[in-house]
Amino acid sequence: MIDVLLKGGPILWIILALAIPVLAIVVERLLYFRRIATDEDKLFARVKTAVEKGHFDEALAICDTVEAPLGGLIRAGIENRTLPEAELKEAVRDAAVKELPQIEHTIQAVNVIANISPLMGLLGTVSGIISSFNILGQFGAVSDPSVLAKGISEALLTTAAGIVIAVPSMVAYAWLSGKANAVIGRLEGQANDLVRIVRGKVGASARSL
Repeated sequence: MIDVLLKGGPILWIILALAIPVLAIVVERLLYFRRIATDEDKLFARVKTAVEKGHFDEALAICDTVEAPLGGLIRAGIENRTLPEAELKEAVRDAAVKELPQIEHTIQAVNVIANISPLMGLLGTVSGIISSFNILGQFGAVSDPSVLAKGISEALLTTAAGIVIAVPSMVAYAWLSGKANAVIGRLEGQANDLVRIVRGKVGASARSL
């Protein structure tokens, strides 16, 4: 294995190193999505109970206890509860947009790696071919093919490595993007449910006055 890595040259090492951030991002995002899903369920239940009782300050305090993006949407809904429904929903949508960077954090980096890996492989291919041609230029006709083996090995190994890193990275990016979109959709659904509850409670309070 070490021999293969050495034949691939420094570009091969760079390509293989790109797998490290991809793996780290996938693991970190997986843990993040799992954590916020748990936090959101608990948060929504607690906030819903507080809102139904008319305890809006308590609901806001509950939002401050979690890092889940839903907290920002709920806070926007409660703080703007006296606005007309259309404006209230717009405030919640604006809050959702502000949460996007947190949800999509580092995901784009996986897409970048997926795109540059084949290019790095191509660079290694060109480097290997240039190395082989340099040998031919120095010695003219080469009777021993093994003399050219190093350059050819570098060209083939870096090409293969670029593809090997790019394909899983593309799959990981598609999966992470899908998860992020699912989270956004779930947040909007929960926020709309809460908007209806808040509007109902505010309306009931106004009628009782």
